[in-house]
Amino acid sequence: MMRRLLFSLAIAAAVWGRRSAAADEPDKQPEAGKSVVDTDRPKVETGMPNVETPTLGGMQFWGDELLFRKWRIQRHVTTGHCRLLDDHNHRLAWGTFGECQDKLEDIKCDQLIEPMRGRAVILLHGLGRTRGSMRSLAKHLQKDGDITVLRVGYPSTRAGIDKHAESLASIIAHLDGIEEIDFVAHSLGNLVIRRYLAQAAESEVGHADPRIHRIVMLTPPNQGSRRGSLWDESKWFGGLYRTVLGDSGNQVASDWKATAPNLATPRFEFGIIAGGRGDERGWHEELPGDDDGTVTVAETLLPGARDFLVVPVRHTFVADDSRVQEYVQRFLERGFFASDEERRPIAEEDETTKSE
Repeated sequence: MMRRLLFSLAIAAAVWGRRSAAADEPDKQPEAGKSVVDTDRPKVETGMPNVETPTLGGMQFWGDELLFRKWRIQRHVTTGHCRLLDDHNHRLAWGTFGECQDKLEDIKCDQLIEPMRGRAVILLHGLGRTRGSMRSLAKHLQKDGDITVLRVGYPSTRAGIDKHAESLASIIAHLDGIEEIDFVAHSLGNLVIRRYLAQAAESEVGHADPRIHRIVMLTPPNQGSRRGSLWDESKWFGGLYRTVLGDSGNQVASDWKATAPNLATPRFEFGIIAGGRGDERGWHEELPGDDDGTVTVAETLLPGARDFLVVPVRHTFVADDSRVQEYVQRFLERGFFASDEERRPIAEEDETTKSE
């Protein structure tokens, strides 16, 4: 854990030194599912000249705001300016969100690219990770050629859960042509989804996007993280924890009591996969009961889950585990991990666990 914290701090420092500033303007927000490629659309010259430049893809200072096939528009967490990247992380445009969106529309027209259609699966990584951590799971799910798998990157250590949820809302709103949306999230990514659902319920519309169908939660800290609190409250490492993992790290740990009331329980079908040894000890001696080394099995529980499973895998590697990947695919397709007969829902009066 200590090595991961120091590595994240070094990466953050390196990226911080590369940041640039630019003015921002109001975003263009088309209705979800409404835009199509207009081949008669005039060319738009962006106000910010761009030299196609390779980037790191956004480590901890950039968050995705729009995803379309192999392109994505990101926003800088500090300056607020945006950039358009391709699948090789080359910067194709930068400036305001609208200018980057104009450039993307030009690409669609030039290459005669049709809107996305059918079903999309959105993958969200955990705290201190990047979208690259979901690559193996994406590759597994993409074997089904009828779905579009989108890996979301967000600055998990440089902003709070509210900001991450707002960016997720933008991504969902711009999924033009997509008819059904599923989510698979690791750790903190699940809290981002739950905050998005709460914000949507509080909005003028009063509900989340109706295209959302199912959610699979991988080792989610649905009841906060005692492990995070141990670091956050540590006399020796508390300052380092708060510096490296930022607001989100605090919200899932010491500030959990203030965070929890702002998270919604999904009203869609959702399943939970926890990591653990299947005993009462777990992998971390300071955590009570079974755990995956970071989150306890008890902390993953959320009443209303359609199915629940404990798999013997550590927190960091859960999305790469072949068994987990099969369970995820099965739940997204059928609504259970193993079979409908073996399904273990979590009800208010029955928050028990099941070991593989």
